[in-house]
Amino acid sequence: MYTIEEYDNEKTKVLKYAIYKKRTIREIKTKFRSIIEENMLEDIIEELKENGYIGDEKYIERAINEYIALKNLSIKELKYKLASKGISNTLIEDYISKNSEELEEYERKSAENIAIKRAVNMDENDIKSYLMKKGYKEENIKEAIAKIEE
Repeated sequence: MYTIEEYDNEKTKVLKYAIYKKRTIREIKTKFRSIIEENMLEDIIEELKENGYIGDEKYIERAINEYIALKNLSIKELKYKLASKGISNTLIEDYISKNSEELEEYERKSAENIAIKRAVNMDENDIKSYLMKKGYKEENIKEAIAKIEE
């Protein structure tokens, strides 16, 4: 077992790590697995989740908002980036289905942005295949190509 002082010291370390940059629960566990006793780490993570400092649901929301603001990605790429951080597919799919209209519009605009940039030195078929490889939906690719032709 552990003392309250030990618990508070370790909790402070974990909290600083989690607040410094958004982190998934898996990232926190990976970082502190060898440093903090497993039972204590689980208790700390549970307390931080209850108090709203960490949580994969919040991570998904913050990460997607950041991606939307900064990058041109397909929904498939968003899913992959989140899954690579150790977030369960169920949580990812739930978030995407709840926000499907917003994400579809984002994917449409992303495809258009990429198509417009690539139109300078690529032909239409190359742009289509590039967007397909990136995971864009066919209807969004067609709309993006139509925008170039206007």
